[in-house]
Amino acid sequence: MTNLKNRGKEASDDTLFGTLKMQQKLKEAVTDMHYFLSRGYGEKATLVLVGNRYRLNSRQQQAVRGMSASQIQIEDRKSKEIQSQELEGKEIVIDGFNVLILLESILSKAYVFRGLDGYIRDLSSVYGTYRKVNQTSQAIAIIVDFFRNEKVKTAHWLFDKPVSNSGKLKQIIEEVALQNGLDWKVELVNNPDKVMAESNQIAVTSDAWILDHAVANFNLMKYVLTHLDITETIISSE
Repeated sequence: MTNLKNRGKEASDDTLFGTLKMQQKLKEAVTDMHYFLSRGYGEKATLVLVGNRYRLNSRQQQAVRGMSASQIQIEDRKSKEIQSQELEGKEIVIDGFNVLILLESILSKAYVFRGLDGYIRDLSSVYGTYRKVNQTSQAIAIIVDFFRNEKVKTAHWLFDKPVSNSGKLKQIIEEVALQNGLDWKVELVNNPDKVMAESNQIAVTSDAWILDHAVANFNLMKYVLTHLDITETIISSE
């Protein structure tokens, strides 16, 4: 598996997201998105409208989309959110690429975005191929610590089977589980979103669609960020 240096940050991102003026513009755009989504307007059409209003490029629009949600979505996701003290003895299902790539982005000091629903999202994507970065091992270690500290019973990792290198990543995580004596199951599936939505386990993901369809969720990034000294690259929607 070819290694990259870091995850998620592009050369233009400091200009697009790093100034208070730009962050304020993004917050205003999210407020407008929330208004329209809460009244039943379609996401795609609304994003075009808001993007044009605030003259946002595609990367900024992607960030605004990740931070936005309707009021019904926000209330539903929060009503199903499990707190860390409730995890002991429970089974969780982990959206593998979503969680790992997001953690790698946070550790790489790439800009990530806290949505109105409280969930963190990034601008990275696997684009059909996953490549390890410098922060991959640390990201997995953070999940090991979380699993142990909160006395979670079982973790069921799901990865997209069609993504190149998913098999190698499965092997890495299985080895970590074996070395640490963890009850982890790692599976490659064609549609992790559907499997997670239909599972009766607690979903660990920031994916909006899964959060809307899962029976329960846990906000791992919120938990992790309380233990990491990273603030400057966390852009909030409020």
